[in-house]
Amino acid sequence: GESGLGKSTLINSLFLTDLYSKDYPGPSQRIKKTVQVEQSKVLIKEGGVQLTLTIVDTPGFGDAVDNSNCWQPVINYIDSKCEDFLNAESRVNRRSMPDNRVHCCLYFIAPSGHG
Repeated sequence: GESGLGKSTLINSLFLTDLYSKDYPGPSQRIKKTVQVEQSKVLIKEGGVQLTLTIVDTPGFGDAVDNSNCWQPVINYIDSKCEDFLNAESRVNRRSMPDNRVHCCLYFIAPSGHG
């Protein structure tokens, strides 16, 4: 979704933490507006359970006047992660096979009021 729709706020609310610190501000606080896939890992601890959450961010996605092909970098990223996992799974030695596939993708649509 485009900037300012509350993507970072939703993620922070879901995991009851501030995933974006002063060192790593949220996408809407950054100056650059590119459609480039950025990946960051956050360690979340709750009830003695540790979870490494990987947030894949696409700042500026959908902000252009013509958004007809703006989704292509996201599709390429998802396909490359699935392909990497498939290649690792087809090897003879599969001991260290991290699962870096995209398991959930949220797409935000601006409430413009137009049908």
